[in-house]
Amino acid sequence: MITAKNIHKYFDDLHVLKGVDLHIKSGEIVSIVGPSGAGKTTLLQILGTLDKASTKHDPELVLNGTSIIDLTEKDLAKIRNEQFGFIFQFHQLLPEFTALENVCIPAFIKGTARNLAEKRALELLEFLGLSH
Repeated sequence: MITAKNIHKYFDDLHVLKGVDLHIKSGEIVSIVGPSGAGKTTLLQILGTLDKASTKHDPELVLNGTSIIDLTEKDLAKIRNEQFGFIFQFHQLLPEFTALENVCIPAFIKGTARNLAEKRALELLEFLGLSH
């Protein structure tokens, strides 16, 4: 499903990620653990295409058999909308919307009909035990 090879990240002179290799299979549950400042969030942002790896080490990032390391921001946004789900440490709900509407937002951005988006959002909320 996702393969990352030789992932490095620098913030000025600080070398945060030093050649990370990772392979996650479809259906596999993975935890990334480590002390504060180890680069966990940075790695997740790169894997989720919210940030880019430093390029001087020729990184590879492959999603479902397709290299995504050199895609445009528009193409990456489409992939995030259609293929990624993010769970944040702190909730990122928009307070002006209901929980159902917050879950529907990615489907609305994609152009999914409201009734289909709400049906799928209800299924997801039920699956997570959040439907009350």
